[in-house]
Amino acid sequence: MPFSENPVSRPSLPEGYRSIPVPNVKSFWRKMLAYTGPGYLVSVGYMDPGNWATDIAGGAKFGYALLSVILLSNLIAVLMQSLCVRLGVATGRDLAQACRDYFSPRLSFWLWVLCEIAIVACDLAELLGSAIALELLFGIPLAWGVCVMALDVVVLLLLQKRGFRYTEALVICLVATIGACFTAEILFSRPDAGGILLGYAPRMEILQNPEMLYIAIGILGATVMPHNLYLHSSIVQTRDWQPTSQKKWEAIKFSTIDSTVALSLALFINSAILIVSAATFHFSGYRDVAEIQDAYKLLSPVLGVSAASAIFAVALLASGQSSTLTATLAGQIVMEGFLQLRLAPWLRRLITRLAAVVPALICIVLFGEKETGGLLVFSQVVLSLQLPFAVFPLVMLTSNRRLMGEFVNPLWLNLLSWTAAITIALLNLWLLLQTVLGWLH
Repeated sequence: MPFSENPVSRPSLPEGYRSIPVPNVKSFWRKMLAYTGPGYLVSVGYMDPGNWATDIAGGAKFGYALLSVILLSNLIAVLMQSLCVRLGVATGRDLAQACRDYFSPRLSFWLWVLCEIAIVACDLAELLGSAIALELLFGIPLAWGVCVMALDVVVLLLLQKRGFRYTEALVICLVATIGACFTAEILFSRPDAGGILLGYAPRMEILQNPEMLYIAIGILGATVMPHNLYLHSSIVQTRDWQPTSQKKWEAIKFSTIDSTVALSLALFINSAILIVSAATFHFSGYRDVAEIQDAYKLLSPVLGVSAASAIFAVALLASGQSSTLTATLAGQIVMEGFLQLRLAPWLRRLITRLAAVVPALICIVLFGEKETGGLLVFSQVVLSLQLPFAVFPLVMLTSNRRLMGEFVNPLWLNLLSWTAAITIALLNLWLLLQTVLGWLH
């Protein structure tokens, strides 16, 4: 593996780099407040519209049984994001820059191509999710909704000019909105607390039932988003810690706490989607509900609460918007990190947005709105294909003592990381094969 001692020449997202001061005080809570933010930008990728369909289908068909899969997925996510924190703090590089510096130019180029494809696929899912929410809430045709949602780039550019804290604040507000909406939905659906607790316990039935296993792998496969690994390793560097060994360890500790807390909220929201689906549909006989639109139409009639469907759609809109904001940031980080090519932020985001808008519009115009579900599934398959090409470099780099120095992964963390990486790769490969075989038949 090529090695260079030269520090990274120019940080990604230079407008936010080292822009948030860290107080040099003993107070835990003041420091925690300074480091709070990046974890929430990352967490939205774990509750994006691409995850909703699998959670809804899993709850409707199998009740609370797949909650254990959501819990396992979240634990893997916490592990991978902690590696991103280590890499960003220890090396001063994000994952894209580290790949460029430590792998061959040819390999780095292909890693960049695969990551760009994944970001477009992710952006496509977020865009469709937001457009579906607009259609459900306001009756706006899906094609027009896709165009309207493409304009959120302007919002992000305005926030970036005001400072990175404003971007974080907006995303935290959107995440809080999703959480509040699903807290209300859980209260409306009155789930069985005992059944929920049992659902978090692993069970052999998941491995023995092919249909249950397929949905379980869908949940696992869509959990760790490739662009999140690049994003987190960059935005953790928006904090201005002192470049000493002690302060770097401190930054790793507080940034890891930030992402773990944020991902715990993502665990609650993903669990809530499945719990509401199980309590509302599974135990009422509507076990074939798998589409977001079907869940929306049935929520209010089944629960007998007129606001239930509208609250569901508001949560979907907040989910799509928060996820697409972070996907555009990740696009900028990946291009600058791999290619050292800096475009104007508005141009980079416009390119990313158009790459998602065009296939969405073509699908809607040519095949009708009923095909959006298939497009969402396709986007998740693309993400599954790319995921190992982000996870394996991350684990390899953070295991490299020459690169990481004293911050290299300890043996126990290496074992956990490689186990998780191989598990993710095998499960995604299985999901991809099953999806392709399904299409062929």
